[in-house]
Amino acid sequence: MASEELAPARADARRNRALVLQAARSAFEEQGLGVPLGEIARRAGVGAGTVYRHFPSKDALFRATVADRVQLFTDTARDLAHVEDPVGVFFRFLASVVRVASRNKALCDALEAAGEGAYEPSPQAARDFGEALEVLLVRAQEAGGVRKDVGLDDVWELLVGCLSMEQRRAASGAPQGRMTALMCDGLRERKGVTKLPRQAPGRNETLCEVCEGPVPLARTGRPARYCGGACRQKAHRVRARARTREGSGRSG
Repeated sequence: MASEELAPARADARRNRALVLQAARSAFEEQGLGVPLGEIARRAGVGAGTVYRHFPSKDALFRATVADRVQLFTDTARDLAHVEDPVGVFFRFLASVVRVASRNKALCDALEAAGEGAYEPSPQAARDFGEALEVLLVRAQEAGGVRKDVGLDDVWELLVGCLSMEQRRAASGAPQGRMTALMCDGLRERKGVTKLPRQAPGRNETLCEVCEGPVPLARTGRPARYCGGACRQKAHRVRARARTREGSGRSG
């Protein structure tokens, strides 16, 4: 009889824990560590006491919601440790971490705190992720694609800063990926230039015919076609070469 009474109680406890975790994951993704526990309890449809019975503190609940996400990054980095094209692998991995984490406030908070040594999403999680990332970094440096005066701490600081910048741009409706491309270019050994994602034009905005950047509105005269003197000169040189080729073709 006692075992029959305990079984439903255990089932209710498991269900409540799952509800709390689901609500916490959603709330932390939206608001990060700042979300109150009362808000999580409200979303889960349980009392605050139920939350505390399963998770003694908000940090414990936060760790439980982000541990699997951080572990996924670590596992992915480890899987890539022996893949060909180490330079491309390193930069694609960085970009993917920024792309995924910038949409998740909880992950941003976890990675930022872990980088400062002030918080670990779960035991060993921050250390494991850092070690896996360092392997990709060293392989890319040995292949000559990443500057050798950069260390793991530098990459982590850039990663966290890039997350913050991409979040701000996303909140303003700007296209994602521009800050990530600039970060990656800053890490390259040579002057490799990554084509930045195209800036979405505003209403009635003219784009430069050369670089596709926004063209300032002209106060008088015809509408401007180029964003500045450099693009104007580049377009002039292109036209001059075209005229030269045409003249050569007629004379031939």
